[in-house]
Amino acid sequence: MAENILNKWKASLERTRKTTFGQIATLFGATEISEQQWEELEALLIQSDLGNETSEIIMKALWERERSEGLTRMSEFRAVLSSEMLKLISHPPPINFSTIPMVILIVGVNGSGKTTSIAKLGQHFLCEGKKVLFGGADTYRAAAVDQLQIWADRLKIPLIAGQMGADPGSVVYDSIQAAVARKIDLLIIDTAGRLHTRFNLMEELKKIYRVCGKALAGAPHAVWLVMDATTGQNALQQAKAFKEAVKVDGIILAKLDSSAKGGMAFAIQRELKLPILFAGLGEKEGDLQPFSPEAFVDGLLADFYRDDEL
Repeated sequence: MAENILNKWKASLERTRKTTFGQIATLFGATEISEQQWEELEALLIQSDLGNETSEIIMKALWERERSEGLTRMSEFRAVLSSEMLKLISHPPPINFSTIPMVILIVGVNGSGKTTSIAKLGQHFLCEGKKVLFGGADTYRAAAVDQLQIWADRLKIPLIAGQMGADPGSVVYDSIQAAVARKIDLLIIDTAGRLHTRFNLMEELKKIYRVCGKALAGAPHAVWLVMDATTGQNALQQAKAFKEAVKVDGIILAKLDSSAKGGMAFAIQRELKLPILFAGLGEKEGDLQPFSPEAFVDGLLADFYRDDEL
């Protein structure tokens, strides 16, 4: 991975690192690890939004490695912590473009960063040489379509959108028809943000999902949930509801650069059993990056230094 990308991951995780993982680095500056330090470590891991179960798994592994190997140097502790964390977070699967057009439905709660993430996805796949089309099925907020139109114009990506108050299902149908007619590689459909507790809105999302299949057999080919990294563990219940409603199969972790709760990535994989496909590392078009477990963990542990660097 290019050095500038690694630096971008490091910079985006600064808040999480300063809040918790930087304190862990300070905590283990001594040559021997005391009982009190183990307790403080567990508290810091939980504080970083890894979740209780994930924190316990890491703690147990660290304790067993310390007992069997002895961890007296900072470099040894960092290496063990890194390896144990990497065991708990997986690489995203490759995105399969075997079906043309590929239809991706983007879902999420209000304010999660959905529309901006769609724009960044469009940029990402344009750079891969794909023909991209946006479908603006958020017909509840005029500002949503306006925002997507601004991005579409900037990126020179065509947009199919409905009038405010129009049936979002009809917009989805028209978007898929247009994608087929224009021989588009990828159709990315924006949907209205909705709270998982609003039964009628979740039922409408199920309808949109069904409309995709009626417009094109097998569609949608992917459903990606945009999660706001700043909400931490609180977002997990929302995510479970979306997963049950429309078969979510991937996560976009937005606003990672604005969050002190980056540890939630571990909880996402453990509790939701879903891959993190992309992470938002900033506000520019190119700041949505394919998720890299190695870059992520290295960014979290960037305040740990090898002994020969001290």
